[in-house]
Amino acid sequence: MLERGMFMKKYITLLLLVLLMPTFVFAEPAYTSQTLKEALESEKIEADLGDYSESDEKVNIYLFRGDGCPHCQEFLEYVANDLVKEMGDKFNVVSYEVWNDKNNAELMESISKKLEDDASGVPYIVIGDKSFSGYAESMNDEIKEAINTLYDSEEKYDVFTQLEIDPSAEKPAKKTDNTSIIVLTIMASITIIALVVASIKK
Repeated sequence: MLERGMFMKKYITLLLLVLLMPTFVFAEPAYTSQTLKEALESEKIEADLGDYSESDEKVNIYLFRGDGCPHCQEFLEYVANDLVKEMGDKFNVVSYEVWNDKNNAELMESISKKLEDDASGVPYIVIGDKSFSGYAESMNDEIKEAINTLYDSEEKYDVFTQLEIDPSAEKPAKKTDNTSIIVLTIMASITIIALVVASIKK
């Protein structure tokens, strides 16, 4: 009887572990973002950001970049040294490093699919519903126009909102499909009940 009781305890403990496993297996990935200041520090770019600050009232420039990518560095230098002085009161920079972060790379792919782009390289820059693959000085006027258009728009399109992702959160706010967890919970509950009934009958 004592052996059967020990077996039941071990079996129920094992079932509870199996029951909790989907929480880890089906957990959504974490995305790691950086502010403009943090991205500049990562790339060892010195810049005087002066009165620049992040604000919810500003529009977001999403920058998908790779550590050490020369064109990404050029874009960051342009933003920090020119764009901030000219129109820094209108935008935030939210940067995602994608070469060393698999989750961020998958996020870039999701964003590019939503915008019907082929983002095969970095930098990949998103401002509202406009996107830019790569960076060259010739894009500067288009980038400024995209910022102004989005800032002046009453309905500020944000691709992250469209995908139900909070860009300022460490984890996406998108709702998960809990079907697998519910099914496993029901199965484990039935198994535990069956074992308890079987042990009582014996």
